[in-house]
Amino acid sequence: QVQLVESGGGLVQAGGSLRLSCAASGRTFGSYAIGWFRQAPGKERVVVAAISRSGDSTWYADSVKGRFTISRDNAKNTVYLQMNSLKPEDTADYYCAARQGGTVFFYSYDYRYWGQGTQVTVSS
Repeated sequence: QVQLVESGGGLVQAGGSLRLSCAASGRTFGSYAIGWFRQAPGKERVVVAAISRSGDSTWYADSVKGRFTISRDNAKNTVYLQMNSLKPEDTADYYCAARQGGTVFFYSYDYRYWGQGTQVTVSS
């Protein structure tokens, strides 16, 4: 079992940057694939980025490709989402999720463990 805690959200102007962190408990963090999801008010939760347990494989939604970077430090039990060139449409609650497995996963039902979320607001 793993517990996830997100941090790093906040209010930023369009064009700015934020780095989200997802800190995990447990000694087997390196066995979990991680995904970052976001949910805007009134909309479905969607994946924005995913990373394999080793970090060798990553995946991005088209809406964030070239602007967001997912990475992980298994020694620190932490996954990061660096968000650059933020746009107002990036405003949402951001969640990290984990599941055991080696590759990347794209759907919320693929993930078993979820954090509580962190809010990101991008002003125009």
